[in-house]
Amino acid sequence: MYTEKVMDHFMNPRNVGEIENADGIGEVGNAKCGDIMKMYLKIENDVIVNVKFKTFGCGSAIASSSIATEMIMGKTIYEALQLTNKAVVEALNGLPAQKMHCSVLAEQAIKSALLDYANKKNIDLKGLEDFNPHADHHDHDDEAPE
Repeated sequence: MYTEKVMDHFMNPRNVGEIENADGIGEVGNAKCGDIMKMYLKIENDVIVNVKFKTFGCGSAIASSSIATEMIMGKTIYEALQLTNKAVVEALNGLPAQKMHCSVLAEQAIKSALLDYANKKNIDLKGLEDFNPHADHHDHDDEAPE
């Protein structure tokens, strides 16, 4: 059911923790669904020099958070903004259909942290104009019952 890559990132998650005085912090999720992700970004000259996460959720949520941090480390804020949930799923070599929302949460957590950074620095990040970090990002319509 789960790929080797998903199991590896679940059993050995990368970049777990918090960053003190992070330049951007984003939290998304829904306690009633059980998945909550928090991303911490350290940014220098618009480049992500450190990223950490804390995720409360299932193995797919942890794996999605873990691989997403690896995918944006060393990238510019503009490159990180381009990360999609589809790219997260591809990097994990797939996720079960009922777990696709976990990859969406990873994308949204990064965008939320980038929005926090942009607001603190008073910069306008293209692509975040309509982003609402407080929206319910779980799309239950496409999930199969567990």
